[in-house]
Amino acid sequence: MLMLKTNNYINIDLKVKDQYIYRIISIERLIELFSNKKNLLVSPRKWEDPFENFILKSKARLSDGKIVDFGFRDNFYGQCWTRHKASDAMWRIYSPESSGVRIRTTIPKLANSLAVGLHPWQNVQCFIGKVKYLNNKKMMDFANTVFKGKINPEAYELAKTLLIKRPAFKHENEVRLLYFEKESGKSGSIYEYDIDPHSLIDQIMIDPRLDCSEFRKVKADIQSKTNFKGRILRSLLYAPPENMVFPFGL
Repeated sequence: MLMLKTNNYINIDLKVKDQYIYRIISIERLIELFSNKKNLLVSPRKWEDPFENFILKSKARLSDGKIVDFGFRDNFYGQCWTRHKASDAMWRIYSPESSGVRIRTTIPKLANSLAVGLHPWQNVQCFIGKVKYLNNKKMMDFANTVFKGKINPEAYELAKTLLIKRPAFKHENEVRLLYFEKESGKSGSIYEYDIDPHSLIDQIMIDPRLDCSEFRKVKADIQSKTNFKGRILRSLLYAPPENMVFPFGL
């Protein structure tokens, strides 16, 4: 059952909202997730791209011409997932030592994992959306129009500003879970909330660069430390095709 309003699903076609999303994390972080049962979102200040949150970090011009700061520029926290099921780039970036795992969930399961603890404010504080990849001109056009004519923009309109990136990052095919802290003076670098990892995560995929014997060891270690009952698989991204026959001279 959806806990959130349509506006809280940004750039997402609700007809296909149940699609899978993925996140590559370290094995240590995976075990911690099952042990602590907490999901962690971080301030966009910790994201590497300097263009992150660039709209809210900029100045705002009021109707009387006065230039002011956005008072809620540091009130958002986010977590990045991807729609890519198999990506060489993502494994190499987020599992550089071949020691990562890919966890899988769905868009509504992830959104509801955050929303359930925010009642009755979930539609003001919880958002999930697909990132749009815009060139510089389109980014500036978006920045100049997103709040036009809106003295008090809705929280979902603020959330939209964290869902645009430059085309150089298009390989990430990103989906972001966003939390908005509605009370001033509470902003920090992280936001944690309680989860049931066994309900949230339905599959664990192990780095494709591990051989079969290494995979079995890692799988056994994960099972013993997390008691995960779902499927734990080894990615076949680099598995060569077998038994293929092509016509020659026919």
